[in-house]
Amino acid sequence: MLSRTADHLFWMSRYMERAENTARMLDINLKSRLLPQSEEQAQRNLRAVLRISELEPAFEERDEPLTQDSMLRFLVSDAQNPSSIYCCLQAARENARAVRGTLTTESWETINDTWLHFGQLLTDDQWAFDPGSLFEWVKYRSHLSRGVTLGTALQDDAFYFTQLGTFLERADNTARILDVRFLDAEREPRNNLDGSSAQLEDFYYWTSILSSVSALEIYRKVYRDVVTSERVLELLMLNSNMPRSLLAALDGVCDNLAMLHTENSRDCERDAGKLRAELLYADIPQILEAGLHAYLTQFLARVFALGNKVAETFLLLPLA
Repeated sequence: MLSRTADHLFWMSRYMERAENTARMLDINLKSRLLPQSEEQAQRNLRAVLRISELEPAFEERDEPLTQDSMLRFLVSDAQNPSSIYCCLQAARENARAVRGTLTTESWETINDTWLHFGQLLTDDQWAFDPGSLFEWVKYRSHLSRGVTLGTALQDDAFYFTQLGTFLERADNTARILDVRFLDAEREPRNNLDGSSAQLEDFYYWTSILSSVSALEIYRKVYRDVVTSERVLELLMLNSNMPRSLLAALDGVCDNLAMLHTENSRDCERDAGKLRAELLYADIPQILEAGLHAYLTQFLARVFALGNKVAETFLLLPLA
């Protein structure tokens, strides 16, 4: 396959996954506003959303107050923010258009219709009256895009590059959610809370993280007990049966790299395999003892390096 075609397919799927992940984060933040919280807590939650995507400096350059409305517009409809849902869906559509002949008719029409309909939803700021419905729609269209690909695409190199982009983006996003939110939990002062209040706050905090990756029902099936931080981490990092866990994402990366194997891809496959093996045999208590933030920071750096290795091996340009 031409590297140009592989590049477009890889980024098409990454941008669709990124749009969905952004919608998930914003939806959970929106729902958390319904809970009792101080103004300081509300501001910290807004900044956490920006930090997940490393967009805090970019927002500060706009020189405007950080409010729920300004943050939503920055991450939903801002054409100058390359990580906004608007730009992600636009980029996914443009990459799909560039390889229109490689996609099935159903796949192309799904992505193209998503972009066209999204533009209509932004007309006259209709979405601002009910942003939750917009986020559900974005998630649904992302699910639809993946489902159509799985149901109609020939499982050849084009299919594997599409899957590879999805799993790499998913690994990156899940790690960012855990890193930023767990670090905030460690920083948050708890001295002014009694035992029951702290326990209730922990419950809402960790259930919101599970909900952000559609894992709350899975957690209840797996553990059938109260929500604890250690079990949340175990589920979202080390459980290969949880679709959005780090290990499941790395399983997908390794499987698709194996299908794309060439004489020049050994280093890329080796790096992915090492990262997966470390997760496979990891232990949550040891990770927490060494420091979760340090572990996830290193993980994110290695996922980025792996993405660059994929680009150097198969695609047009490195990510950096």
